[in-house]
Amino acid sequence: MKLQEELKLEHIKLDDDFVAAYAQKEADGHNPLLRSFNGLGFVVYKRTYARPIYDEQGDLIRTEDWWETVRRVVEGASSIGAGLSQAEAERLYDYIWNLKGFPGGRMLWQLGTDNNSRLGGDSLVNCWFVRLETPADLGWMFERLMLGGGVGFSVTNPSRFGLIQQGRVRHFAEAKDSDFIVPDKREGWAGLLQRVIHAYQAGEELSYSTLLVRPEGTPIKTFGGVASGPGILVEGIENICKILDGAVGRKLTSVELLDIANVIGSIVVSGNVRRSAQIALGSPEDIQYLQAKRWDLGGIPSYRAMSNNSVYVNSMGELPEEFWEGYEGNGEPYGIVNVGAARMFGRTYERKLDKTIEGFNPCAEIGLAHRESCNLAEIALPNIESKEELDDVARLLYKVQKAVAALPYLDAESSRVTSQNMRLGLGVTGVAQVSPTKRAWLYGAYHKLERFDRDWSAEKGWPVSVRLTTVKPSGTLSLLAGVSPGAHPGFSRYHVRRVRMATNDPVFKWCQDQGLAWEFVRDFDGNQDARTAVVEFPCEFSEGTLFAADTSAIEQMEVVKDLQFMWADNAVSVTVYYRKEELDDIKHWLNANWGEFKSMSFLLHQDHGFDQAPLEEITQEEYEERLEEIDYSHFHIHGGPADLLDADCATGACPVR
Repeated sequence: MKLQEELKLEHIKLDDDFVAAYAQKEADGHNPLLRSFNGLGFVVYKRTYARPIYDEQGDLIRTEDWWETVRRVVEGASSIGAGLSQAEAERLYDYIWNLKGFPGGRMLWQLGTDNNSRLGGDSLVNCWFVRLETPADLGWMFERLMLGGGVGFSVTNPSRFGLIQQGRVRHFAEAKDSDFIVPDKREGWAGLLQRVIHAYQAGEELSYSTLLVRPEGTPIKTFGGVASGPGILVEGIENICKILDGAVGRKLTSVELLDIANVIGSIVVSGNVRRSAQIALGSPEDIQYLQAKRWDLGGIPSYRAMSNNSVYVNSMGELPEEFWEGYEGNGEPYGIVNVGAARMFGRTYERKLDKTIEGFNPCAEIGLAHRESCNLAEIALPNIESKEELDDVARLLYKVQKAVAALPYLDAESSRVTSQNMRLGLGVTGVAQVSPTKRAWLYGAYHKLERFDRDWSAEKGWPVSVRLTTVKPSGTLSLLAGVSPGAHPGFSRYHVRRVRMATNDPVFKWCQDQGLAWEFVRDFDGNQDARTAVVEFPCEFSEGTLFAADTSAIEQMEVVKDLQFMWADNAVSVTVYYRKEELDDIKHWLNANWGEFKSMSFLLHQDHGFDQAPLEEITQEEYEERLEEIDYSHFHIHGGPADLLDADCATGACPVR
């Protein structure tokens, strides 16, 4: 049965006069997004969430304004069964418009579109996890990445792919008689990948044609963005065949499986069509895996930049010395995840058994079952004015999330596990900018939300959610709200925020016109990518913000500990900023506390080795000089749909749509 027929969507509308009042505020120049980091929030909104509007002939007129986006989202939430009353819909509209809370980034982008009925829940969730053991799992991952979702994956069982034999794969651009003519849709690309893997499992020949694949630059109106053309697919398949050629006569290693997954990510990213977010999860005993991102050793393929890498760790004693090499500045530091704690506990030492958890999403704030998705929303704590408002925002966002969990999904296993677990991740952001007293509101808010979940689930005939709350790293939603990201301290009082944009993006042209500094992206091999620019925005955090420079790694981890106790029954995901001299203290603290935690990652505060890092500290004088060079007097951006190239988390790891 088609998803459209299963959903039977309603069409609930907000009162025109109610919405017109907000439209008038924006027309008068009172758009709240203009206050977020000197207008960066507005730019990010226009580049990421404002959907294109077409005329009757199908020609692009403009992109949405903020009041229109919020209306689409609230009415879309009602149409998928959020169960909002008229008064609740109006309150939710006001909360979102005033930047107090948001449904997940994918929901901001997709709610209220035809994709909700065409793709079901797949159109609205941020990220996934998959246990890579079959060609079908690789194809499934490929499809989710092409839909704009990030994917966490495990590489602990590469031998499940069996003996690799000598296959032969040939490409014909225009042939009509190839073994496989790639259909011009995500299933076609994923189907080609599976056939290639099978050819090497069976030692067979495979010919394929890209005759039907749309040329590069063709608009994709149903989902957004533009087609990347067949070239990147062909190049990616060639790279995968080279990896498989090197494994002939034996079984795959974990790093070869990692490489295949990373090449898939590079196919999705190439052409500036979508952002690929991946986290690889491996064994701490696998030294080859631990050295997969030792960039300092040389000879590491650039596509390994596609994933953040972590290891499964139930006890810190499992970590070999090789694990800590990345923390000394040699390559990248790997993260750590604790599946045992994620299965056993909700909030700290609060037993909430969930045996289905096998891995994590790319930012590691949500423990997930095989082929299960993240279902996220977020509250901007600094913008919340009272306990009562916090409770109300949480309840309304929960209703939207729960409705998304009840939708059908494209994959049968995804539908089964989602309807069974009803796993949600209602997050908070801006933690570094609120007082301990305000942060303490979260403890009571969690209990009220848990009670409401029991009552609402019973009323709707749905299972109670196995998990409800989280703290994700946060990125674009925090930029919209003008607050610090998730549980992270502010990077510094004055800093540059670097945002990636496609050079053919109308928003990039607007940034150039305003005088913002920019440069082409530089790959790990030093080559420039003329298709992608890095634009630099001067930003300032308010006084009273907790800053990374003034906060030790241990103090940052104590904040995580606090939030895991008060609020997050999923995980609290942060990237802890540290200095090399703190490593011994970090190890000691983790030895004493790791049993209470589910995930953690680290990054050197300075000297981290990343070129064009997302954040860079600057002086007040440089901040003011940069600000003077920018003309923010004309903030209206029209033009085509922008390509998504940065992430929904503070460290550049997760997608927003």
